[in-house]
Amino acid sequence: MKTVIEFLKKALLLDLLEGLWITFRHQHPKNIYTEQYPITRPAIAERYRGAPRLNIHPVTNETLCIACDLCKIACPENLIVVGFVRDEKKRKQLTTFTYDLSRCMFCGLCEDACPVDALELTQDFELASYTRGGQIWDRQMLEEGPRPTEYRQ
Repeated sequence: MKTVIEFLKKALLLDLLEGLWITFRHQHPKNIYTEQYPITRPAIAERYRGAPRLNIHPVTNETLCIACDLCKIACPENLIVVGFVRDEKKRKQLTTFTYDLSRCMFCGLCEDACPVDALELTQDFELASYTRGGQIWDRQMLEEGPRPTEYRQ
């Protein structure tokens, strides 16, 4: 008898219907809130970590990165590539900096490792692109930051 009842429950999908009933019972239209996303920007948590950015000096307009490779070493995903050359004074000059967002966990370890605060994770959250290549940001893109699409009503 017990197996027949269990079979009927499975065949008639009673568990599914019970779950749907609970869902629809709690889904009264007065409790539904729709956020008008493209037009109204959502509030972001203060400690949210989003798109990376290479900071530049406001006066000289040069990057703050000293090519020390500490961000590359701290990254658990090995997604940061720092290229540099040495000048006449044997100092490192940053030539290339790439950051692969498709593998980033947004953990903030690269940001914490930077001794000059050149790399930071901003509150920009619109990181979608149509290709995988669009997820690999070069030095110029990191310095400029993402440009979200402006929507008008």
